[in-house]
This record gives sequence, C-alpha cells and structure tokens, in this order.
Amino acid sequence: MTKPSVSLIVLTYNEEDNIDHCLSAAASCFEEIIIVDSFSTDGTVDICRKYTDRIYTHPFENQAKQFNWAIDNLEISSEWILRLDSDEMLTPELRDEICRKIPEIPNGIAGVYLRRRVYFMGRWMRHGAYYPMWFLRLFRRGCGRYEELTEEHIVLSTGGTTRFQHDFIDYNRKGLTFWIDKHNHWALGEMMDTMGAMGLAQLPDNTVRPSLLGTQEQQTRWLKLNVYARVPLFARPIMYFLYRYFVRLGFLDGKEGLIFHFLQGCWYRFLVDAKIYEAQKLGMSRATNRREYTGTKPWAS
Repeated sequence: MTKPSVSLIVLTYNEEDNIDHCLSAAASCFEEIIIVDSFSTDGTVDICRKYTDRIYTHPFENQAKQFNWAIDNLEISSEWILRLDSDEMLTPELRDEICRKIPEIPNGIAGVYLRRRVYFMGRWMRHGAYYPMWFLRLFRRGCGRYEELTEEHIVLSTGGTTRFQHDFIDYNRKGLTFWIDKHNHWALGEMMDTMGAMGLAQLPDNTVRPSLLGTQEQQTRWLKLNVYARVPLFARPIMYFLYRYFVRLGFLDGKEGLIFHFLQGCWYRFLVDAKIYEAQKLGMSRATNRREYTGTKPWAS
C-alpha cells in the first residue's frame, strides 16, 4: 500500500515504557515520523532511533506550545500532520483507513476527527461517557494549531472536517502512581481554565468555541461553561461521578472502571476544586507560585 502524505509528530519525555508501542504501529504507514523530545534521561531516544532519524530536542513548557513549536520551526514536507501522544497507538484498522482515505479527501476538508479508545489497568473504559470520544488529530499542514488550554484541542484556521471510522488506543503503561502524579500536575491548568469558566477570566482567542449544537469538543466546553461551572464547588465532582458511574453505566467497566471513573471523574475534579478554593482564599499569585506548579515538568503523555 502506498504511504499517504502524512507526517506523524510525537512529543516525548522518558517514555521508554510506551513509545515502542506507539511507533511500531505507525512505522510502515507514513512518509515521516518526527520526534520532539524534552531531554529524556531513559531509553526513549534510543528506541525512537529505530524508527526515525528526525529527532529534535526542545525545552518543555506545555504540550500545546511544544507541538506548536514543532509545526512552526521544523521542516514538514507532508500534506497532512497526525498528532499522537507517546502512550497512544493506531489500531491496524485505523492505520489502513488513513492510508486508504487520505488521498481521497476533498480539498475543502482540512481536519479529520479520530475516535479514542482508553485502556486503564489493561481494561477498555467502554462506559461512563468515556467512549466514544472524538478528537481532531489529523489536519492539513498550515491549517491547524493547538489551543493553549489544559484540554489542548487542535483548532483549524480554515476548512471543514470529517470523521474516520476506526479507533486509536490510549494506554499508558507507567502505572497508577504516574497517572496520579500527572493529574495532580494537570489540576493547576484545569483550575485556571475552570476559573475562567466561572467568569474570573476570559476564554483566550483561537480556542474551541462552546456550542451545544457543535462538535463533541464544543458541546463539552458549552456544558463546562454553562452547567458544570455553575454548580457549587465540591458538589459538582461528586455529582459528575454519580452521573458517569450510574447513569452512564460506568459500573459495567468492572473494578478497573470503579477505580478509573472515581479517580478521573471525582478525585481529579475535587482536587481542581480544592485548588480553586485555595486560589480564591489565598489569591491566585500565592496559590500558583509554588514549586509544584512551576509547569516545568514535561508530562508528554
């Protein structure tokens, strides 16, 4: 099968547990693979060299700025760009679908939504409103950039979108301690985004605009702005977990689902609310000017 005109960009930092799975599933499909590493100290770069010689090092600030630096500063010859995290991989069905359909996409289409399938502790999180979830990950070169919010959606500057049928997989193999540390770090960005939704700041330009009748991303942002943000602190994460676990059948995901939906749907969002409460009580500058909040630790996946 002819390789489509697609460049895969992957951001890395100490991803030796994940990166081989990511790259091996894509190696035979695309014109080029580009790695932007944040000074890994494990075997990540050595593994990447098995698949590509286009490996660059750049200081990490956040994922959106790192990715935008790549598309602004690196030579990319392909017509299309695909973004994957180090802990994500294409299913064979999606890889073949990309190879087959990319050459046939009309000129007016600039972005492709792909469907994510999340695994946690080895189990597919199929319920609890966590599947299907659609993300704009494949776009024409020059037509898309990442918004610089915690949720980090790609925003198109021009053109329409379409969807592909098959899934990509999100499966971080680093374990629960890493997962908790990463979400603790993310909670600061989510705190500031949520305070913006509460009217304490303005939603930046070049971000996904909220719309109840729009894409899944737009609907989620509309609900966060107009529903979730209006519910009292600390009550809303509990309500959200109950909705996910019982109304949206998260309990069908077994013990792994109980752990995941509680931690991701309740604990993480309760932590965000606690940081909001701290920021309101102490002042934003005091609440964010701490070593744990410096934003210098690269969570590349």
